[in-house]
Amino acid sequence: MGGVSTPRPIMVLKRLLIAGCAFLPLLTIRAGDTAKPGFLEGHLKIISLKEVELAGGSPPKFTAENYAEYPLIVLTKDRQKEVARIAPDRDGNYRVSLPPADYILDVAGRGQRRLRAEPQPFTVVSGQTLRVDMDVDTGIR
Repeated sequence: MGGVSTPRPIMVLKRLLIAGCAFLPLLTIRAGDTAKPGFLEGHLKIISLKEVELAGGSPPKFTAENYAEYPLIVLTKDRQKEVARIAPDRDGNYRVSLPPADYILDVAGRGQRRLRAEPQPFTVVSGQTLRVDMDVDTGIR
């Protein structure tokens, strides 16, 4: 037999390598499909909603309508895309499911209405709940 013969262990390794490469893309796709979302929750606090609050007086009672005036938005980390819009409940609480990533929480229309609120960067981790509270100063005194 006159040809160059490949030693058996090398041939077996080549076959295993080829077979492994064929299944690698399938494993990568499957891993991306199984990432569970995480959760963002928090409380929206509206500051300066009424003109004067007397000493010893009770704080103003907020309603669902008050909170609806200040929807929150979740933006991509680079602030180029709105990912979610959040309407707090009648008590100002919110909770939303998001894919794992870095985000910014802000108030919708903050710049146009001259609201004072600090955009909050946060990171969602798969299967975990993160709490980020938001304070909005309406500027009404």
